[in-house]
Amino acid sequence: MRTDAFGADPSGWRLHRVRNSPHFVDGSFRNPVATRRLAYAHTPLALMRTKLAVDPNRRAPAAAVPVHRLLPVELATPPESGLRLTWMGHATVLAELDGVRVLFDPVWSERCSPFDWIGPKRLHPVPLPLAELGPVDVVVISHDHYDHLDMTTVRTLAAGDAVFAVPLGIGAHLEHWGVSPRRIVDLDWWETAELDGLRLTATPARHYCSRGPRPSGKFLWSSWVVEGKRQRIFHSGDSGYFPGFADIGHRFGPFDATMMQVGAYSEHWPEVHLTPEEAVQAHRDLRGDVLLPIHWGTFDLAPHPWEEPAERTVAAARDADVTLALPRPGRPFEPAAPPTAKPWWRAVAAPPSGADLLLPPGLTAVPDSPAALTTAPPRPDAPLAEARPTADHSPGQDGEVPQF
Repeated sequence: MRTDAFGADPSGWRLHRVRNSPHFVDGSFRNPVATRRLAYAHTPLALMRTKLAVDPNRRAPAAAVPVHRLLPVELATPPESGLRLTWMGHATVLAELDGVRVLFDPVWSERCSPFDWIGPKRLHPVPLPLAELGPVDVVVISHDHYDHLDMTTVRTLAAGDAVFAVPLGIGAHLEHWGVSPRRIVDLDWWETAELDGLRLTATPARHYCSRGPRPSGKFLWSSWVVEGKRQRIFHSGDSGYFPGFADIGHRFGPFDATMMQVGAYSEHWPEVHLTPEEAVQAHRDLRGDVLLPIHWGTFDLAPHPWEEPAERTVAAARDADVTLALPRPGRPFEPAAPPTAKPWWRAVAAPPSGADLLLPPGLTAVPDSPAALTTAPPRPDAPLAEARPTADHSPGQDGEVPQF
């Protein structure tokens, strides 16, 4: 079975670049440190136990998410500081830097799935229709999972003039969907491209790619560094924690803002997604100033309560003295003057079992113990051992991270 959403395998010169990458070993791209997609006590029974242990009512908001309905006029005036970020939900962020509009991991579809009738469905609407977004100069893709690379959105954006910056191999998907190869920039880790006066660098991440029914190791995943004349930003894509964040920070930091994945973590795949605490530590490794948590709140992709990533990020950032920006989806902000972090999510989060109130009356600021409102304490993660770059010793190359 093959659908257009599965994309296409690289061929010709694109396949030649894949095969000649130093990160392509024995027919597959490898992580910078040994990585298992599924780890520890991963068995069907263990996954089922995890699913049953979580209150299903808490994996989605109990009421409508208070999305900020973004209007084009809010983006009409250039940011005073030269840098403005708008989190559209999940990993999608519009960055305006030096007058250039960069769109990271755009997903506007109702489901992150190859099919429109099954798969994780949005828990809140997009802040504005894609038709109202206006011109986009650069589209950046971190990897080819459906919650980061959406065929329908790409086809819509292809009608404009945007250049697509992607990790090696992924340009084959875009070309298959109608994007001109002249508008696709394929980069290996540490490679840089100059686009519209900005410098974009594909940087390592600890993850994997998988899109079709048969897995292929010919697609690379990455995080991204974008540098303007005065400011720099970082987008994590999806990644487990690894020493490479410090390397990226040493080479490119400090960053005015980092956009860090904080949700969809699980003890069953601890090496390919960041926990909120690891995201805060990675932000510090990167030498970031303002942290924008992403990859939470939009799709139910893991067995943790809907609001838990935000709560744990707030607690970890407070303990590490890290500046957070936690806007509602669709609310633009400038990292030079980040908005005060307010727990807007608590008003719509399902309360823990037995709790009468989630938020005491009159409370508007983040309390001293925000994590106390979740049912389970943060999972203690053993510190990652120092490791040299090596081949990825995954037990297999097939399959996605399970989605409950």
